[in-house]
Amino acid sequence: MPRDYWKYEGALAAPERVGHLPKLPLPHHDPSGPLAIADMADAFGVTHRTLHFYEEKGLLIAARMGPMRVYGPDHIRRMAVINACREIDMPIAAIQELLSSLAGAEDQTEAERLFKEALLSRRRELAAQQSNLRRQMQRIAELLEGEAGYGEASPNADEHVHLSPLESECLTFMAEGYPASRIARLMEMDLAAALTLEAGIIRKFNAHNRFQAIAKAVLSGMIAAE
Repeated sequence: MPRDYWKYEGALAAPERVGHLPKLPLPHHDPSGPLAIADMADAFGVTHRTLHFYEEKGLLIAARMGPMRVYGPDHIRRMAVINACREIDMPIAAIQELLSSLAGAEDQTEAERLFKEALLSRRRELAAQQSNLRRQMQRIAELLEGEAGYGEASPNADEHVHLSPLESECLTFMAEGYPASRIARLMEMDLAAALTLEAGIIRKFNAHNRFQAIAKAVLSGMIAAE
């Protein structure tokens, strides 16, 4: 897209500036020019619908270049921040709060500090979730051991559950506490496929949910208990 065209149309349609933002890798493109919505989606590995959703939530603003929706340099940088936050499953509300704080940052140093604080906060949240998951897995294991005493056997060497390489990879991510949406991105598949894969694993372990399947996998030695 010609840079001069953006300058000409930008006087009428360019979105507002977004202030200071943390320095994150950007998709390869002319940094002074815009990206059409299709190019923006391809650059960040998202769908048009996702970009529309971010606009509805006030995270992004698209400009107009004739009939096309385009994103200027500031909002391409803003998308890099949003994408990084979504990769760690940061809630939309938390991203909104972060971007609001960044919009008021006085300089680059403050922007980097605010982003670091948001990452540290998310790490604490994930650590707490992991701790809760371990307690839940331990309790399920205890309950399953109790059930075995009443005649319901858990998987063992004689009743080994066979998993495909794809299922084994998915089970590992499940045991690490990743939700299906995150597993889908890690395994480069859509959410429906990830949910189907997870459901198949749960069924093979004759479990009622993912936590029981993980506990049975731990008891059978298929995955290591932490």
